[in-house]
Amino acid sequence: MKKLILATRKSPLALAQTEMVAAHLRSALGVETELLKIVTTGDAQLEWSLEKKGGKGLFTSELEAALHRGEADVAVHSSKDLPGDMPAGLTIAGYLPRADPRDVLVLRSGIGEPKTLATGSPRRRMQIKMLFPGVEFSEIRGNVDTRLRKIAEQHVADGTILAAAGLTRLGIEEWPGLDFHPLGFGEMVPAVGQGAVAIQCRAADAGSFSSHFDALTAVALRLERAFQSALGAGCHTAFAAHAISDSLYFFHEKTGLRTVPLTGADFETPEATADKILRDWSLI
Repeated sequence: MKKLILATRKSPLALAQTEMVAAHLRSALGVETELLKIVTTGDAQLEWSLEKKGGKGLFTSELEAALHRGEADVAVHSSKDLPGDMPAGLTIAGYLPRADPRDVLVLRSGIGEPKTLATGSPRRRMQIKMLFPGVEFSEIRGNVDTRLRKIAEQHVADGTILAAAGLTRLGIEEWPGLDFHPLGFGEMVPAVGQGAVAIQCRAADAGSFSSHFDALTAVALRLERAFQSALGAGCHTAFAAHAISDSLYFFHEKTGLRTVPLTGADFETPEATADKILRDWSLI
């Protein structure tokens, strides 16, 4: 391989993440790289409520189609955008080392307890409701900076919730008129894969890439994605799973927030681990 084509969404965060992957592949493989910038259905339909539309692959299907057609060699995704089931013929080659997976509560300066929060995520809504029972919600769409401006300048709500990793990758440490409050795993369980950048490729090409990515991140995400796949969870489901070395943080609209101890054996058999826990809780 002398040149690799990387399929990516056009958003500033997606491009920043894809540039990270491109730099890594240039260093690891000694290849040239080129970005194939694609508008996905989720990007194009900004008026859609992702919760109401549901569906899978709103931010990934067009990138995967480029892989199938041979127009790209790899596709770069925010791991939390990937559905639990992988299209036939494609696989995840690996992940960059996971960044801070936490969610961040973003509030207008001076607001201690928000009365309104703008987020379209059922996962975030149900969990933040445990911290602020009286809060009311509205939808918000757009890139990270667009959302921050809507809160700080347009006052569409008292605040919103964003991923810490996305803020960091965009170089956003602060914003005029806003305060950032990272949420611990006991307050809000992150989405499956949050903080990780996934590199997807054709299954036949996986051997060319897999050894060049982060093994520890892959181990954790295989377990998290096993829960996602078993539940068939998508944008319309209030569900979250986050694995660290010895614990699973889990949230589901039917169980609430739970923490489960994990052993090395649990990570070695992710599908069996997910199946046992979900059956114990009568979720499957």
